[in-house]
Parts: sequence; structure tokens; C-alpha cells
Amino acid sequence: MAPLHWPLEALWQAISPRLPGFTIELLPELDSTNSELMRRARAGRTEPVLLVAQRQTAGRGRLGRQWFSDAPHAAVAGDVAHTDGSALTFSLGLPLAPQDWSGLSLAVGLSVAHSLHPDIRLKWPNDLWWHGRKLAGILIETANWGAAHASRYAVIGVGINLHPPLAAGLSTPPAGLTELLPGMDAPQALAWVAEPLVRTLLVFQAQGFAPLQASFNATDALAQLPVVLSDGMTGLARGVDATGALLLETAHGVQRVTSAEVSVRPVGQPLPSVPDTVRGKEG
Repeated sequence: MAPLHWPLEALWQAISPRLPGFTIELLPELDSTNSELMRRARAGRTEPVLLVAQRQTAGRGRLGRQWFSDAPHAAVAGDVAHTDGSALTFSLGLPLAPQDWSGLSLAVGLSVAHSLHPDIRLKWPNDLWWHGRKLAGILIETANWGAAHASRYAVIGVGINLHPPLAAGLSTPPAGLTELLPGMDAPQALAWVAEPLVRTLLVFQAQGFAPLQASFNATDALAQLPVVLSDGMTGLARGVDATGALLLETAHGVQRVTSAEVSVRPVGQPLPSVPDTVRGKEG
């Protein structure tokens, strides 16, 4: 396999004017990019940084699920990584101080989807789908700075399948970005998504999720579908409101679903045995 050529200097030049003190790190191996940035934040290192690991040994998905990069084409979730170039995984750490954190994972997903391909759809609250198959996942964690600080340090992990992963144990085979964009590799995907993601986060910090509501609803994978939640609630998905809450039309009226402790799937698809969750202060 030919060595990958990462556009780190070009990315730094594009992003650093927006984030003073910004750095980019590319490591050959790490346990988990999200875990590493959270360790740094707890030690007082809260500078803005984009951390990419070419191999992760203990990548984590939602609810702390473990994902290993030793098996080729293992499935992506949260900050999963691979050894064979079959996925792009990175974590972006930066201080954020929005008035309302609700909808952050939706804003991140919307930015990544728009940067990659118009056919990508968003599944509330933090997955990217293509033709009903999971293409990418997001894992968000935050660290407190203490009462004296209005902001928190946000660690945003993104994992994107480049090639369709193995689907052992999964009811629906995941998708790969090269199915939409043949020839796409991890450095090129990073070049497409990183700087727009930073811009989206700064807009979110200033204005919250409300300006992004219409765009999310236009790319909503669950729109007008009958869905079932892991807590047993069923209804018709009606998009999200201005805070990013899922609107569910039920026999008892429209319900707002804000808890990150529930999963939602179209009726007919099995729910996971453990409910998904987004780590961090979100809606």
C-alpha cells in the first residue's frame, strides 16, 4: 500500500486564523484520539488541536463500546480507527462557550455530510447514513474548566468509513465513502471536512443550532418514517426543532425527544441491545 500524503500544512494555514494557537498532530499509533485529548484536557492542556491517529488500539464508540483496529475493515463508530486506510478517524479539541449546547452533535454531522456528498443523510442524533446504511459516526465529550470559566473543552471525534467494513453481527451492512466517491482516501477526506467543521462549530458557538435546523431537516434520514425508540416509544419522525430535539408524532401528540440515552431506528430495524448515547453536554 502506497504511503498516504496528509495535507497538514494546508489545513493548518486554513484553520489557524480562526483558532489562535491551533496545532495538528498525526500519530502512527494511539489508544484513542478522544481519550488522548480528554486526558490532556484534564491535565490542563486545552489548546485547540486536530489529532489524527493512523492506528488506534482502543478506539471507543458510544457508551464506551470498544472498537479495535487490528481487524481489517472493522466497523466505524465514534472515534474508531483502522490500520489499512479503510477509514478516517480524528478528534478535534477546542474550547467552546455556546449559550446552549443542545444540537451540537447534529451540527457536527451536518457539517461533515455537506462537506462530503449531497446524498448523505443524517440520522438523529449523531450518525451519517447512505442508502439506509451507516457511513460515519460522531462521539462528543466535554471537560469542565471550573466555575470561573464560561466555556468547556469539547472533544469531537469523527469516524468515517472509506471502504465498506465487515458487517459481522450487524443487521445492516455499513457503507463506505468510496462507494459514493471512488478513489477517496483518508487525507483527502480530512482535507474536505476539517476546515468546514471548524467554521460550523464557531457558528454554533455564536448562534446555537437554530440556524442549522432547516438544513438538518432537509437531510434527515428518518423524516416521515415510523420509528421505535429503545425505551419502547413509537411514532412518526417529524424532524427536529430549533434546539435539535427529535419530534415524534405519537398517539398522544407530538413528543420532544431530547435524551441522549435512547436510540431510534426505523420500524423493522432491530434496536441495539445497549442504548446508544452521546457523551457530553448535548440535546
